[in-house]
Amino acid sequence: MLRLTAGRVGSLVARRAAVALTTSSARMASHGHEVSEAVDMSKPMYWDRREIPLPDKRYKDILTPADKSLKEKEKGPWGQLSNEEKLALYRLSFCQTYPEMNQSSSEWKTVVAGVLYCIGLTGLVIIWQTAYVSPPAPRTFDAEWQAKQVKRMLDMRVSPIEGFAAQWDYEKGQWK
Repeated sequence: MLRLTAGRVGSLVARRAAVALTTSSARMASHGHEVSEAVDMSKPMYWDRREIPLPDKRYKDILTPADKSLKEKEKGPWGQLSNEEKLALYRLSFCQTYPEMNQSSSEWKTVVAGVLYCIGLTGLVIIWQTAYVSPPAPRTFDAEWQAKQVKRMLDMRVSPIEGFAAQWDYEKGQWK
């Protein structure tokens, strides 16, 4: 019942081998998708970080002929190098200096603006909801209604020993 003919087995093996031998980028490119290169995290990488003063590799790996001649000049006495050449040699090994890394950015302004925008938008939604969506406040929230309710509770002497009515002086007609 589950027998495969030799031809079907051969075509199945051939298709699987073709898929395994083609790279995923070639398959993705054949379908019209853009392919990004995967970064090998096991290789040394360059990072500008204050915590790591000496990165795993230099900033520039591929040197131009001018850079190569500068590297040869570096092997000689440094007193003969100009300040521009010393700076160029530094820039071959590092992208930023410590003051450049420590320089503050203006990103906080964007964050504060985004937070204030969200708070303002939320306020507008709340105002709109109170005006058009929420029902009107019940009549029991009126000050007049609450005063009548307090008078009624005092007249009924609600909790006269330790509760509400115990705080009212009935002879003087005021709160104790």
